[in-house]
Amino acid sequence: MTTTLSERVSQSAFDGSMLRVVLLMDLHEGAQQRFFEAYERLRHDIAAVPGHLGDQLCQSFENPSQWLITSEWESAPQYLAWVNSEAHAEQVKPLGACARSMRPLKFTVLRETGRRYDAPRAGFGARLQDGPRLGEGIVRHALTFTVKPGSEGKVAEILSSYSSPAARVDDHTRLLRTSLFMHGNRVVRAVEVQGDLTAALRHVSEQPEVRAVEQAINPYLEQDRDLSDPESARMFFMRAGLPAVHHVAAHGPQPDRITRHALFYPAKPGCGPLVARFLARQDENASKIPTSPVLSSSIFQRDDVVVRLLDVSGPADGRFAGGFGMDGPRDAAVLDRLLAGAPQAPHPMDLITDRRAPAQS
Repeated sequence: MTTTLSERVSQSAFDGSMLRVVLLMDLHEGAQQRFFEAYERLRHDIAAVPGHLGDQLCQSFENPSQWLITSEWESAPQYLAWVNSEAHAEQVKPLGACARSMRPLKFTVLRETGRRYDAPRAGFGARLQDGPRLGEGIVRHALTFTVKPGSEGKVAEILSSYSSPAARVDDHTRLLRTSLFMHGNRVVRAVEVQGDLTAALRHVSEQPEVRAVEQAINPYLEQDRDLSDPESARMFFMRAGLPAVHHVAAHGPQPDRITRHALFYPAKPGCGPLVARFLARQDENASKIPTSPVLSSSIFQRDDVVVRLLDVSGPADGRFAGGFGMDGPRDAAVLDRLLAGAPQAPHPMDLITDRRAPAQS
């Protein structure tokens, strides 16, 4: 069977493909019984989650302290709805307490081969990924949190004043770029990583300059945290996570001047996934226009918080709106029905800092 590569869409949660989630765990000594009990509770809870198809619990025969939990889902949005919920945060807390490290990996299913897959699947509407996408070796992720109203100026000052952490994490992982935006009292920090995202986030959190900044903004946060406590830190990063659900980019030579912008879309209750899906479709359509000034777009979504990160050729002038596919009144009306507040247009976010790693020699 011949497959074709997508040259523009390098990431999407919205193609309807089945999702395979792999959780790698290294248990604390003596925690195995507690781990079994926590897994039994979790597997019964997750069995009732819409879109969940099944799990496997595996133990390494080379290193018995290493475990692997795999789960299969009808589609990525169904998994993300669960993993971003408060219920999930509480359900996995006992599991996390048993482990020295946890590393989740998410894969859409491209092919199924072998004897167990000879008979066609029945009973659910999930499907395989249509074809492989063109990878670029970059993982995108964002964190979002809110600060106390009235503290925005002080928080922006603190977040813009620290020295950049070392870009090199290890032989396989490198922090490429960190962009920090604010709108009102909401902070969004988007990162681009080459290699292992979990290792990069851990590396950044351990840097003295970053620790000092995080400590400085703690009094201004709406939700308390203690990053010196591993469990508190894990729960904070879980709740603050703003996953990238779609990314589309133009390939080829890049212009000399590229500006980065972020737009915040406050969705009506329950409409966050619909907003993200709508924007993904707009981005794919806009990316086919050769004259579009938008070189890349990343959509981040968690619950009803949606953020669109755009790299634009030149300044964001009058071409900007047309560049990401919002010229027509019909599209604008659809988006208007999905957004909360007044006015219901997306809100441009203020760029606080945009830091790139120096080029490797």
